[in-house]
Amino acid sequence: MNTTLKTTPLNQWHRNAGANMADFGGFDMPLWYETGVKTEHLSVLTSAGIFDTSHMACITVTGKDSFSLLNYCFTRDLASLVAGRCIYGAFLNEKGHSIDDAIIYKFNDSDFMVCVNAGMGGTIAGHLQANKNELETEISDLTAKVAKMDIQGKNAARILSKVIKDPEHVFSKMPYFSFKGSFDDNLPCIEQVRLLDDTPVLLSRSGYTGEFGFEIFLSPDAIVKLWEDILEAGKDVGITACGLGARDSLRAGACLPLSHQDVGDWIFLNHPWDFALPYNQDRSGFTKDFIGRDALLNNSNGTYIYPFAGENLRKVPAGKETQVLDTNEKAVGHVLTCATDMGISWHDNAIVSIATKGLSQDIKIKGVSCGFVMVTQQLDPGCKLVLKEGRRAIKATIVSDIRPDRTARKKLSNFI
Repeated sequence: MNTTLKTTPLNQWHRNAGANMADFGGFDMPLWYETGVKTEHLSVLTSAGIFDTSHMACITVTGKDSFSLLNYCFTRDLASLVAGRCIYGAFLNEKGHSIDDAIIYKFNDSDFMVCVNAGMGGTIAGHLQANKNELETEISDLTAKVAKMDIQGKNAARILSKVIKDPEHVFSKMPYFSFKGSFDDNLPCIEQVRLLDDTPVLLSRSGYTGEFGFEIFLSPDAIVKLWEDILEAGKDVGITACGLGARDSLRAGACLPLSHQDVGDWIFLNHPWDFALPYNQDRSGFTKDFIGRDALLNNSNGTYIYPFAGENLRKVPAGKETQVLDTNEKAVGHVLTCATDMGISWHDNAIVSIATKGLSQDIKIKGVSCGFVMVTQQLDPGCKLVLKEGRRAIKATIVSDIRPDRTARKKLSNFI
C-alpha cells in the first residue's frame, strides 16, 4: 500500500475481505471485492449493497448569517429549504466553473452541514471562509472526524430496521432527500436516530445510485461495528459489500455526475444537472445572486454535456483521448464517463432494466455501456455517435435518461 494515501476507518476490513484497493481522491479505497463489480452492481438493483463513503468530508456552518453565506456561495436557492431536508448543488468560482458539487443539510435557520467529495473539505471550508466577510457564522471542517457509509437497494429499510432503535418512528414521514438525527449529541438534531447500542447517527434518505436507500453519518469509532452489523442483518436477503466500481456504474446508469470528471473546471451550464441552478420560471435569469452568476449569464462557451448509451456492454476509456465522432466522422468532443450498467439492455429501441415490469422472460438483461460526453454542438436524443480511442470504437446514442424504473424517489412505504 502507498503509505501516503489516507485511509478510512474501514480500511482494514476491506483488506481482510480481499478487496482490490486503489487510490481514489488520495484515499486507499476498495474498487471491488471477490464478488466482482457485476455482482455488486446487481445486488443494489435486486436487494441491497453497502458502500464505504468515509472518504467524503463534512463541514458545519453555524450562526445567524449561515443561510446568507451558503445561499451566496451555493448554486441552489436555499430559501425554500426547510429543516430536516437536504439539497444537491454546486460551489462555483467567479468564472462559473465548479469547485465541487455537494449536498447541504438544514438543521434549523442557523445550523447547516455540507457534505463534499474526497479531499474537498479544506477547499470548500476555505472558499466559504474567503467569502464570509462580516457575516456572523462559524465554519468547521470535520474532515476525518465523521465517518459515513451508504446502504442502497430495495431492502435497505428492512435491513436498517434490525440495527436502529424505534425504526417505525424513524421511517415515518421520511421522503427523498430528507434526514433525521445527528452524529454528535452536541450538535442540533432533527429527531434522534440511534443504533441499538445507543450510538447517535444522522440518517439521510439519499444516495449515489439512483436507487432507494440511505446515507449514514456517525462517529469514526462506531462504523466498523455498524458495517458488520448491517452485513449480518442483511445476509438473509443477500446484502453485498460494494466497491467504487459498482458505485461508478450505478451512478452512471442513474445519470449522476462524478465531480471533477463530469462537472469541474469548466462552465457549469448545458448539462443534465441544470436543476442545480436557480433558474426563474421562464429560465431567462436566476432567482438570486450567487458566485459565478454573471459568468453563467454571459456564457458563450458553446460546450454541451449529454448522457449516452452504447449498443451493448462494450465500453471505451473516459478522457480527452477518447474522441466523440459525429455521423460524418468529425471529432466533436470527448468522453467524460463511460461505465457499464449491468442492469439494463436495449429492447425495441428503448432501454429496459431488470426492474421494468411486464418484461417477457425471454428478454435477457446483458448490460449496456453508458455515461456522458462533452461536445461542441447541440445534440438531440436519438443522435448517433461513435466513441473512439485508438483502435477501439463503440457506437452510442444520445439519450435523455439511462436506467429506467429507478427506485430512489419512490415512497418509503413501498420498501417496509
